Amino acid sequence: MSTENENDISRPHGLQQNIKMELMGMIHSAENPFDIICHIADYLEEVSAEDGYANHVRENLRAVYGLALGERKLLTDELADVIARGKRIKEAYDTGDFTEEEKKRIEFAVILHRKNAQRLKELIHKAEVEGTSMYLGETDDTSQK
Repeated sequence: MSTENENDISRPHGLQQNIKMELMGMIHSAENPFDIICHIADYLEEVSAEDGYANHVRENLRAVYGLALGERKLLTDELADVIARGKRIKEAYDTGDFTEEEKKRIEFAVILHRKNAQRLKELIHKAEVEGTSMYLGETDDTSQK
């Protein structure tokens, strides 16, 4: 359902001029398509007041294009998050006051994060070897994290 304001041709670029210009600028700058999608998702979250929308988009991109299709950039992004989360859990374990049962659970989470990080590193290596990147202009060298 559109209103007359949305179709007002007297406005040179319409109601969403800024995001449209940002999108074109990102394309002309040859930015990574996944970064463009995330930028638009951030914008949509803000204008829709739907908290968590952008994160939901990122998680789906990582699952489908990263884990399923082997897109290196998305696997690398996921790896960075897993490593950061694992460090926070380990720091909490080292500095927190927990019961023995809680320590066992937290220790288990630290171990699982290490295993997940190793799995992601192997997937990144596989993506690099097989050349599965959909974005041929990919020059981001974040795989050394």
